[in-house]
Amino acid sequence: MQQDSQEVDPADQWVLDPDTGQYRLDPAAGIPAQRRRTASREPGPAPDAAPGPGNSGGRGGHRRKGQARRNRRRRVLKWTAGVGALVLVAGCGGAYYAYEHFNNNITAVKVQLGSEEERPKPAGDALNILVIGTDSREGLGREYGDEGSTGHADTTLLFHVAKDRSNATVVSLPRDLMVPIPDCETNTGKKIPGSSRAMFNESLGQEGRDPGCTWKTVEKMTGIRVDHFVMVNFDAVKTLSTAVGGVEVCAAKDINDPDSHLKMTKGRHVVQGDEALAFVRTRHAVGLGGDLTRIPLQQQFISSMIRSVKSSDTLTSPTKLWKLADAATKALTVDSGIGSVDKLKDLALDVSKVDTKNITFTTVPVLDDPKDNDRLVLKQPDAGQVFSLVANDRSLTETAAPAAPSAPAAPGTTAPAAAAPSPTATTPAVDAKDVRVTVRNGSGTPGQAQQAVDKLRAKGFAKAATAANAPATPATSISYPAGKSAEAAALAAALGLPADATKEDPKAGARDGLVLVLGKDAPAAPATPGAAPTEAPKDLQRVQADDTDVCAK
Repeated sequence: MQQDSQEVDPADQWVLDPDTGQYRLDPAAGIPAQRRRTASREPGPAPDAAPGPGNSGGRGGHRRKGQARRNRRRRVLKWTAGVGALVLVAGCGGAYYAYEHFNNNITAVKVQLGSEEERPKPAGDALNILVIGTDSREGLGREYGDEGSTGHADTTLLFHVAKDRSNATVVSLPRDLMVPIPDCETNTGKKIPGSSRAMFNESLGQEGRDPGCTWKTVEKMTGIRVDHFVMVNFDAVKTLSTAVGGVEVCAAKDINDPDSHLKMTKGRHVVQGDEALAFVRTRHAVGLGGDLTRIPLQQQFISSMIRSVKSSDTLTSPTKLWKLADAATKALTVDSGIGSVDKLKDLALDVSKVDTKNITFTTVPVLDDPKDNDRLVLKQPDAGQVFSLVANDRSLTETAAPAAPSAPAAPGTTAPAAAAPSPTATTPAVDAKDVRVTVRNGSGTPGQAQQAVDKLRAKGFAKAATAANAPATPATSISYPAGKSAEAAALAAALGLPADATKEDPKAGARDGLVLVLGKDAPAAPATPGAAPTEAPKDLQRVQADDTDVCAK
């Protein structure tokens, strides 16, 4: 057969099989009918052929073709359902060529997470996926700064998908957050000592730490079990945004940021490639110029990309699906648990079940670090409340179905949600509901902090919340700021601790709360049923994935 000089896009050779609802490879697809007939030397039907047993011409044929197209469209939408928030499209059929092609694109890392006893309890049927955006400059030019840098955890999202797939919560973790980073072991066997206080972004890249170190840091900080990680770099933003044909964003004012190279007039724009990367990197020309300002801007971009991926323009186009799957599998680094096309496809289709309107982005509540105004610390008890909501599969989406009612309290007890301050948990000068308590686990037994929080809330300490684990310690203790000894005594009484378990912390400020550090002597008690928070902290920052009115300010 004579070769045509015009190239055929391989993506156009994937056609929908109406019997299976899946795409299959057809070498003849994408070649005009006239070229196919000439090549095979088989005459086609005359342009004006009349309808007959083997011909679908005429009005009836048009009706049947129209119906077939509508049925085909419905099958496509049903088959793919949208690949949702992770932008993972691997549904181009099960042909060997496609399987091998996409499999060879994937980079997978085996993470070392330590023993099961050291980790939070499994999430069950819920999914917790850590999305890490690294600022690696490897292979990039000087225009991005820090040429050749291996990269740190520049943007990190904890993506929680509810067990019933009715909603999802995406929690942004600022890179400037000061946290304890645990000891970790890389996939090459290198053991890296932890730090009691370091910037969160140093959990990746610093001293050779790999994504498993960031994974461990997030689990220790939040008390939430992570199931998988997905890591993207600068190039991923460029290729994925291009693969979907651009991502619509909005600027509330003119933006000219020489650091990110973003020049954008006020209004709506469709960005892709380098301009998309500049948009998600910009921070000095918007808001207050810091990372907290950039986070909502990135949430806007990701929300818009989700909408682009789940749009019918993408889902019904074999070309776009192929390009998106190709870009995604090349751009992503994942853990070995999802390091194949089949597993990525299953994960993507599972995530895609969540309706876009029920995906809520938020940022963990933080405060300026008292020791360094350029850094951040968790705002308690609000941060612990957000982490507890996620750990207990409680939705931040108002339109989602309400959580199941709490189990009734045991006979002779008070339901946690309406518990009044216990006479043994307070003194006349202290109202338990106003006492802020941060609980840190130094017992070495996973889950102790949450159990203690549940117990305290049942006794009226509504502002009790978990925080990062403490170093192992033999005895449980309570530290308090000057002037709050009565609150500490009330807390000790509620837990049955001796009076000498409390001590004043000279470094604590007047606005700080109590800190309960659980030692190895802390009793392991079952969690109180229904003790998880039922609502989010007040004034929690949010972005809904279906909100098209969000603009960078």
